Amino acid sequence: MKMKYTVSLLLAALISSVAMAQVTSLRGDQEIGENNEVPKIKAVPKNQERLSLNYVNQPPMVPHAVDGYQVNQSNNACLQCHDVDVYRKTGAPRVSPTHYLDRDKKVLTDVAPRRYFCLQCHVPQIQGEPIVENDFVPAGKFGQ
Repeated sequence: MKMKYTVSLLLAALISSVAMAQVTSLRGDQEIGENNEVPKIKAVPKNQERLSLNYVNQPPMVPHAVDGYQVNQSNNACLQCHDVDVYRKTGAPRVSPTHYLDRDKKVLTDVAPRRYFCLQCHVPQIQGEPIVENDFVPAGKFGQ
């Protein structure tokens, strides 16, 4: 029994040492201090034209800054302009009727809890360079 235990322990030590030798950083051989600059956050324009969609069923992007917007369980700043009872006064696009359906497709009087946190899907945009190279092209007539 001791022999099995000893062989198992030696085998585990060998495997872990081999595995540790192969672990490399995502930085490669670059030291941590060499490239430790945080990129500047680009400012989102106060207001810009409505942004075109790039594919079917894409959530519309937010054409304005959302700094300081509170979206939590007791308050949703987005609904102050976009809710069905105020959008005509503010000139903002109305919240989609799909946001008032629960998971069983029952119509609710308020935005459904699963659609309440707007900034999970609707995000502000800036004009910036792509982080990685890509060859994405909008689908069909989208992106025009």
